[in-house]
Amino acid sequence: MTADSPGKVKSFGRLGGLCGISKTALISTKNSGYNAAAVSPLSQWEREIYQDPRKEPVLSGVPTTFQTVLSPRAQPQTKPIARPGMPRLSIVVVNYRQWDKTEELVRTLQQCASLKHGRAEIVIIDNHSPRHPVIKRLRRQPNVSLRRWKNNHGFARAVNEGCRLSQGDWFLLLNPDTTPTEEFLDGVLASLDQLEANAGIVGFHLRNSDGSRQLSAGPFPTLVSTLARMLLPRSRRKYSTLRTEARCQVPWVTGCCLLVRRECLEDLKGLDEDFFLYYEDVDLCRRASERGWSVWYDPNLTVVHHHPLHQRAVPAVLRLVTRHSLMIYASKHWPRWQFDLLTRIVQAESGWRRLNAWWAGDSQPTKIFALLNEMCKDLRADNRAIAQARIEQAIRHIDVRVGV
Repeated sequence: MTADSPGKVKSFGRLGGLCGISKTALISTKNSGYNAAAVSPLSQWEREIYQDPRKEPVLSGVPTTFQTVLSPRAQPQTKPIARPGMPRLSIVVVNYRQWDKTEELVRTLQQCASLKHGRAEIVIIDNHSPRHPVIKRLRRQPNVSLRRWKNNHGFARAVNEGCRLSQGDWFLLLNPDTTPTEEFLDGVLASLDQLEANAGIVGFHLRNSDGSRQLSAGPFPTLVSTLARMLLPRSRRKYSTLRTEARCQVPWVTGCCLLVRRECLEDLKGLDEDFFLYYEDVDLCRRASERGWSVWYDPNLTVVHHHPLHQRAVPAVLRLVTRHSLMIYASKHWPRWQFDLLTRIVQAESGWRRLNAWWAGDSQPTKIFALLNEMCKDLRADNRAIAQARIEQAIRHIDVRVGV
C-alpha cells in the first residue's frame, strides 16, 4: 500500500507493539514512505481498536485510536518503559504548499545527533499540496515518513494522523516555516526526564527572523478580552509577555512549536478536528488543564518562526477560517449567550466586509464573506458539519495562506 492510496491502514507506531509485533516484523515500504506492520490476523477486539479512523464521519472529532486505547484518565509515567530501537520523540510536520520550507526544516533537523542515532523521527503529513520534486527526496531521507492526502482536512486532523503514525513517547509539532537552533532538538530530548509526571504540554521560546522576540503563550480568551484586545497590535492580541528565565506554567502555548506527551494526547483524544486551523492549540491546552495535565513554557530552548499570522496580510478566505475557529472555541468554552453574541458580531463584520468587497468589484471576497454570514447561522444552529463543509468549499482551489 502506498501513502497516497485510500486503502486500509494497519496499525502503526507504538500500536504495533500492542499486537505483539516484533521489531523485525516492521518493514519499510518503498513507495509509501512510512513503516507498515506485517501483522497476523486480528481478533475482534483488535479490529475494534485498530479500525481505520477515516471510516468515521469527517467531523467525528478524533481518530479511533485515541478513542479506544486508553481509559478516560491516563496515568502519566515519569519514566516510560524503554523500547530498544524505537525513537523516543516523534516530530510531526503538517505541510501545506510549503515543500521547500519543509525540506529545509528536515535538512536542519537531520544535522542533530538525536535523529542520526534514531532517538527521534520525522513524520510529515501533506494536506493536499501540488506535487513537487521535493517529495521523492524527502522519502529517501532516513528516519523520515511522508503521507499525502487527496484533500485538505485541516491542521488538527493532520496532526492527529501524524501522531497516529508516530512511534515516540512524545510528539513535537513543528511548522514548516520554523528553524530550530542547533541545540534545540537534543535539548528537548535531554529535558524529558526532568519534566513533572503530570506535564502534558510544553511550549518554547520563539524568535522572529530578525532575531526579535515572538510571543508564544497567553491567557484563555473570553468575549470581553477578545473584543478589547482588538485595540492592541496584532502581535499581542492573543499573547502575554512572559519575562522569565525559568520554566513556568502557563494557560496555553502556541501550536507552531509544541511538545505533547503521548499519554496526554491520547487522554484528550487528540486535537479537536472541528477546528480547521487556529485555536486548536488553545483548546488543547484548556482541555489538558481540565484533565489534570500541566502546561509549561520553557524559555531556554529557542526556535525561529519566520511567518507568524500577525506578520501576514489576511485575505478573505483566511479571515473565514480564523473566525470559524474562534466561534468553535466560543461554542465549547463560553456561556451560550456570549457565543450567540459573538456570532452576531461576526455576522455584522461579514456584512460590512462583503459590502466593501462588492463596492470594490472584488467578486471572490464578496462570495467568501457571504459564506461567513451563512456559517454564523450554521454554528448557532449547531450544524458544525455544514460549517466545515463551507470552509472546504471555499478553499478547494485557493491557497488559504495568501487567498489566491
